[in-house]
Amino acid sequence: MIKRFLDIQSDGLLSEILHEEDFRMLLKIGAIYVNGERQTKDKIVSEHSDVHVYTEPKRYKCDYDWSSLIVFENDFFLVLNKPSGIPCHPVIDNAIENSLTQVSLARKYPLFITHRLDRLTSGLIVYAKKQVFAKDFNNQLRKRSVRKKYVALIESSEILPAKLTHYMDPAVGLPKKLSNQETAGWQICELEILEQKDNWLKINLLTGRTHQIRAQLSQIGAPIVGDSLYGAKLNFKSDAIALRSCEIEFNFYEQRMKFNLHEYFDSFDFVVE
Repeated sequence: MIKRFLDIQSDGLLSEILHEEDFRMLLKIGAIYVNGERQTKDKIVSEHSDVHVYTEPKRYKCDYDWSSLIVFENDFFLVLNKPSGIPCHPVIDNAIENSLTQVSLARKYPLFITHRLDRLTSGLIVYAKKQVFAKDFNNQLRKRSVRKKYVALIESSEILPAKLTHYMDPAVGLPKKLSNQETAGWQICELEILEQKDNWLKINLLTGRTHQIRAQLSQIGAPIVGDSLYGAKLNFKSDAIALRSCEIEFNFYEQRMKFNLHEYFDSFDFVVE
């Protein structure tokens, strides 16, 4: 991702000012900003405007039958089985190639983010169709009444503790840094190991920090297969790690909603060298 700033000397069309070979593509995916606002159409830009463009935006595979990946849907929300390798919401240099936007386009109505999955993680994610549901879901997250379970393959067959507790540095940047000891200003990270069969785990996520499962398992010497950012040596399928959101449970009015995916990993997920 390369960010280029321009000093606008006179009024003119964006397309005339930028002279980018891929201008139409950059505009379409939302890689051009004027005065801090993402642009989606060619327009007249005033003198001294602040214009910057991401000239090499990250691209993502999104040629899926998105409607077929919807696990459940009602008037308030839908549950998607998100593929690995694609963001779950717009990112700074690409507003189009993400599961939120792609499902919105497929279903022809806007969706709203309620929680997040890492780009490399696959599985269940809930999108709101109404803002009132998004607000309620976020309240449930704060109260820890949303239950999220994952399955993973790790680079260890050692028996892991039933519960992992660490503290995460809140600083921006990856990989995330953890401490085994409580540290002022650092965020607590907790998860439970519900089941373990050799290197297969089922995890109950108690807190929801960025890269939490990945960082915590790496911290104890059991990185997730394919997760080179956190020290994994074994390969998984392209643009993915062996981590899946397999179950999510939350309240919806007077009901307790629960959704599941299969908990195994297929042999074709692995890269054979």
